Amino acid sequence: MGSSVFTQEIVVPLGIGPDIKDITYDVQAAVKESGIQTGIASCMVVGSTGSITTIEYEPGVIEDLKDAFNRLAPPHMEYKHELAWHDGNGHSHVQAALLGPSITVPIRKGNLVLGTWQQIVVCNHDNKARRRLVEVTIIGE
Repeated sequence: MGSSVFTQEIVVPLGIGPDIKDITYDVQAAVKESGIQTGIASCMVVGSTGSITTIEYEPGVIEDLKDAFNRLAPPHMEYKHELAWHDGNGHSHVQAALLGPSITVPIRKGNLVLGTWQQIVVCNHDNKARRRLVEVTIIGE
């Protein structure tokens, strides 16, 4: 049996950043739809002010992560990006770059391999609400 490739887009409405949403169920549904039993799921947020990671999706941890974003790249600091665009979102680009736009999760027996308290989350860092597009590519057998 050869390898297969399956792709799917997930649209995630997010509020003003930092905002964070759990998409584990959506990615797992894509894995099931793909029929792939063993392989990987690659997830990438399209856009330079969005990011993706895994975390325990629990209110306290989510607030801690939002606070960490704002400590590392505070919204009210001066950014060189503002000199060019004057759009107030220099911090958004820096926050997103620190976390990164993509992750890869193993698939075994048709399921994502995640810890009990580990969920896939998408983050919006922009200073306005966004509908984030997550491109999911599933490769395997």
